[in-house]
Amino acid sequence: MAIVYDTYQRDEAERLLPLLKVDDPRRVVAVHDGQPISAAQFIAHVEHVAALLPTATAAVNLCEDRYAFLVAFCAIALRGQANLLPPSRAPHAVEEVMAAHPGCHAVGDRPMDPAPHRYHALPPLPLDAPASVEWPSIPAKQTVAVGYTSGSTGTPRPNAKSWCSLQASTAGNLRMLHNVVGERFSVVATVPPQHIYGIEMSVLLPLLGDVQVHSGRPFFPADIATALEAMPAPRVLVTTPVHLRALVESGVRLPSLAAMLSATAPMPPELAAKAEQHFDAPLLEVFGSTETCAFASRRVTADSLWSLYHGVHLHPQPDGTQIEAPQLDAPATLADIVTLHDEGRRFELCGRHADLLEIAGKRASLGDLTRRLLAIPGVEDGVIFQLDDADAIGVRRIAALAVAPTLDESIILDALRASIDPVFLPRPLRLVEALPRNETGKLPRAALLDLLARHIPA
Repeated sequence: MAIVYDTYQRDEAERLLPLLKVDDPRRVVAVHDGQPISAAQFIAHVEHVAALLPTATAAVNLCEDRYAFLVAFCAIALRGQANLLPPSRAPHAVEEVMAAHPGCHAVGDRPMDPAPHRYHALPPLPLDAPASVEWPSIPAKQTVAVGYTSGSTGTPRPNAKSWCSLQASTAGNLRMLHNVVGERFSVVATVPPQHIYGIEMSVLLPLLGDVQVHSGRPFFPADIATALEAMPAPRVLVTTPVHLRALVESGVRLPSLAAMLSATAPMPPELAAKAEQHFDAPLLEVFGSTETCAFASRRVTADSLWSLYHGVHLHPQPDGTQIEAPQLDAPATLADIVTLHDEGRRFELCGRHADLLEIAGKRASLGDLTRRLLAIPGVEDGVIFQLDDADAIGVRRIAALAVAPTLDESIILDALRASIDPVFLPRPLRLVEALPRNETGKLPRAALLDLLARHIPA
């Protein structure tokens, strides 16, 4: 039996999977600098960049342009190297990741000052690069990416992704989107390509489906409208609750959308309803993590329950949830607490184990408390979180940071007192000019604690 198993492992490790699933070399995979890029041109760019890369086991992919990132991602993988994806592009975050991978190098699409050690700025991609004779492939079990968690619950942690794992998760994402927008569509994303959500929804989709992506990362509402205008219908906007709130409040008019897609934080139902009404398109959410990739979706305006992707199974446990999914080599355990419905095909998210509070025999979740804070008129942004230290009876205190230029702290506390039990009122609550959100809108815990400390009188 061991011999059969060893043979299977060897065969699986040697199995090759195509870099690009495509029947037509003329199919457009991206729009870069206003120009459509065909599959044949894309492969030529990948092979051109791969030939320029130094020998190494891994490379930090710092390309900001989405198409440059896509090309570099595939070129790095084609050289047998892993794409290292730091939790941010801040110099200290890049240095920590590179220190954990001795001998690695870094790749970007523009000069950097200061630049990381062994940094290579890619030259402009040639428009007349010779087309490849055949499509390249990558070993199924090769580690092509190492993604890092955001640090919202502590220190960022690495998670290795094989090529077959990313193909399996992408198949689930494509199946979900096909059911809503059809098999052919275009994507504009406001999230960075380095984040696992950005990779899943704006880098991998055109490799395995009839999808084309916009190379930019538009930030301001008018820029998002311009980017969408440059892409053919049906269009999908990949974004986050933070970006979507800014879009809705701006009053900007967007070209017709087939769907909006959100992740990285729970979508307030009120915001989802406003977005669907304003932009006349369904708002979909995907649920997942850096460890698991996406594995469920929902449309919160129609149903609060999440629907699992094909082949995904959840097993609730006292302190979390075990997940089995096609993209996982072995079951993984999430910190999320769920209740299963419809014979396990759907689930209700009850919160994270670390977010559940119990004080004086009463229970609440940090997520629900934050939602109530954000619902207060005049609060533009905010978060309620747990502190590391405990009070005199051993209960960990909770604190809040709020962006509310027209309010003071007492007004916010009075409004919270009307909607939550007094034992869960945050102490302290501090007004700040802005929350320390990262590029995907998440709030690293260390940054929250640092900002709170700077707003507490000495």
